[in-house]
Amino acid sequence: MVVFALGGCGGGPELEALDKDAVIVAFGDSLTDGVNAREEESYPAVLEKLSGYTVINAGVSGEESAAGLKRLPGVLDEYQPKLLILCHGGNDLLRKKDLKTMESNIRRMIQMAQAKNIGVVLLGVPRPGLFLSSLEVYKEIADSTGVVYVEDLIPDVLGDASLKSDTVHPNKDGYRVIAEQLFTVLQEAGAISS
Repeated sequence: MVVFALGGCGGGPELEALDKDAVIVAFGDSLTDGVNAREEESYPAVLEKLSGYTVINAGVSGEESAAGLKRLPGVLDEYQPKLLILCHGGNDLLRKKDLKTMESNIRRMIQMAQAKNIGVVLLGVPRPGLFLSSLEVYKEIADSTGVVYVEDLIPDVLGDASLKSDTVHPNKDGYRVIAEQLFTVLQEAGAISS
């Protein structure tokens, strides 16, 4: 049994309780899309089963944050979510893109959601390497925007060989762990009743 420390919970920001018909959008890159697993094994699909809410998988494999920023308005308009789970920037880090630009793009995604009264959960993403921990900039973004922040989940999953399908993607068990931990985060933050 793997136990993860969840940054941003317990006395941290809270989320508005979701109505029964609320939609959650999981937005990001291949980690959200569920690369190397079947569609029903992606973390959004598993989270949908666990929570009973509609969870839209808006992950695009290989996407960088600049493209995500351009894509997000259409996704928000189409699905009208009450909650956005944001996991982005991994491809910027893999391709050594400018960190300030990545930070700005992620901040603008959060601001876009907040302007529409959409709650946001931000997942920290690690820089590729042997010792995985979320890049400090994610915590800075979360602290300054007041969003719920899950710091260690992605690094811990990717740091466990039994939960990975390759060097940068979880396997079906890893995606399940992400979904289960996010379900706990949503309960603790008040979005879903326990």
